Amino acid sequence: MFSRPRKRRILAFTALSALVFVFAAVLSTDWLNEPTYGKNAPVIPALAVPAVVDPAAVWNSASGTFAPVVKKAAPAVVSITVSKTERAPARMRNFPFPFGPQGFGPTPDESPDRRGPERRSQGAGSGVIINDAGYIVTNHHVIDGADEIKVHLADRRSLDAKLIGTDAKTDIAVLKVEATNLPVLPLGNSDHVEIGDIVLAIGNPFGIGQTVTMGIVGATGRGNLGIEDYEDFIQTDAAINPGNSGGALVNVRGELVGINTAILARGGGGNQGVGFAVPVNLAHHVMSQLVDGGRVVRGYLGVSIQDLNPKMAKAFDIAEARGAVVGGVQPDGPAADAGLKQGDVIVGMDGKQFADARELRLNIATEPPGSTVNLAVIRSGDEQVIPVTLGEFPDENRGPERSANGRSSSIGLSIDELTPTVARQLGLPAGAQGVVVVNVKPGSPAAEAGLRRGDVIVEVARQPIGGVAEFTEAIQGAGDSVLLLIQRGDNTFFVVLEAE
Repeated sequence: MFSRPRKRRILAFTALSALVFVFAAVLSTDWLNEPTYGKNAPVIPALAVPAVVDPAAVWNSASGTFAPVVKKAAPAVVSITVSKTERAPARMRNFPFPFGPQGFGPTPDESPDRRGPERRSQGAGSGVIINDAGYIVTNHHVIDGADEIKVHLADRRSLDAKLIGTDAKTDIAVLKVEATNLPVLPLGNSDHVEIGDIVLAIGNPFGIGQTVTMGIVGATGRGNLGIEDYEDFIQTDAAINPGNSGGALVNVRGELVGINTAILARGGGGNQGVGFAVPVNLAHHVMSQLVDGGRVVRGYLGVSIQDLNPKMAKAFDIAEARGAVVGGVQPDGPAADAGLKQGDVIVGMDGKQFADARELRLNIATEPPGSTVNLAVIRSGDEQVIPVTLGEFPDENRGPERSANGRSSSIGLSIDELTPTVARQLGLPAGAQGVVVVNVKPGSPAAEAGLRRGDVIVEVARQPIGGVAEFTEAIQGAGDSVLLLIQRGDNTFFVVLEAE
């Protein structure tokens, strides 16, 4: 036991020590920033200052909320309802094998007494206000065939909308409403979008009302999906569902980077984490032309093209499997005038290299008619630059210069002579040469290669084929693999055929 005087001295010392500690703490604030769980623990770095410091315009990274982005972007995203008059599908009638008047299979009977009755239908989607003059961008498929279009704003206004123009090939349409005090969503730059970026999808899924979902960019430049003719999608796992079409894909600065367009739904009709948006740069190119002239004018090269896959690269004796193979050249078209030939491999344009045919198509389509582009072409193993003055795409109903990806195959084919009657039924010009495919064995490598009844084999190993006898002889002497030139409708393309 301590004596009473000694206890007083100990208490006084303890109190003095506590006061010294508190005084030191008040003089220094460093302790506020140090972790409390260990002497050697790492110092947590300070948060980076956003490039745009307006707290009303960016994601509030300090609090972890996207509310400021949504408050800025959501009012400019509208709901769209459409009404249209539809006629029930016509009854079908079949023509006997092998060919009907339009090629193959059932043909609609369009006689008036066989068409179904008219009926009214309703549809819904989303759109984005892009300027205060009342222009709204949405998807073509949202308003296709509509007799009446109404736009519903977040402030509960409902307005009649006028269709300014539409482009089915990119699935972009532009509407206009007459109103004042319209919220506007600023346009971002989709060329700066990167895989891993956080994005928000805003729209009207299932007609339940405006909804915001969050995800990341899973891929850019996604194509060859068969959704649109010109595909350069931003892929995201932000939930996109029916009714989101035409809505906004925005970045964390509240800028529009894409127009939500489609989902990949295997076995279901809803979101499965794979959604696609048209990049805002492509949408802006299209909507600018629609506003200025009511239609989209595209550059025209005048070739049919396909991807150069590894097996085809080997057949062409090209080291790297990239670029687009010219499967056919339109007579008297820009490519023909410039000297491009069937079998040329286009690997770049104006110094930019292409990975596949999709990139070439996109770049040609966005060039104005009359402009001259310099194509990097590999011909017989040598690379050269060929200047081409582009024309204007002649008929928007024909479809674009499509790719047709060849794949390895074995025979698995039944063929017949290409008679004048069959050629006429297939829509081929008089004097067309080759053999016609009348059957492809199900499950065979030929079926996997995409060959189908009605294809015309024009060449074997770069040699023209005049009939069944020539085809059989050429195939028998071709070895394990052979390059075929196929004509399908207006397009020609190559496939590599491999024996089992």
